[in-house]
Amino acid sequence: MKALSALIAAAALFGGIQLFHGGSVESVANEAALSNSYRPVANGDEAVCAVSRGAEISDGLSLLTVAPKCRRLLPGIEQAKFWREQNDGTVAFSANGVDPIVTFAAADGDGYESYAPALPLLSLAAIGDKKSGD
Repeated sequence: MKALSALIAAAALFGGIQLFHGGSVESVANEAALSNSYRPVANGDEAVCAVSRGAEISDGLSLLTVAPKCRRLLPGIEQAKFWREQNDGTVAFSANGVDPIVTFAAADGDGYESYAPALPLLSLAAIGDKKSGD
């Protein structure tokens, strides 16, 4: 029941953002929400690793699987076990569910861009799309 409440709250938040911003931010957030699998990229260089958002375990906190190869992008990111989505749409990866290793904001497209730490700049591009089933 908590998950349903969280989903309704998230939908209301993104709907409000759409009204406030003329639809552009809401579209970005919905595209990112369509996928639970992402390919991290550091400073524009393609990486051969993936991260997957798993089951929600509490309001805004979900399990996270990070491929060990992702360490090449940001040392320590492979230790992340949790995906925390805040009410403002930001997402943080952490090992303990609280202290962020990396924090992302919704990007112009179907993913996220990091802003902390400042370097390296990471982006998370959604893998596959709903239509093709990838």
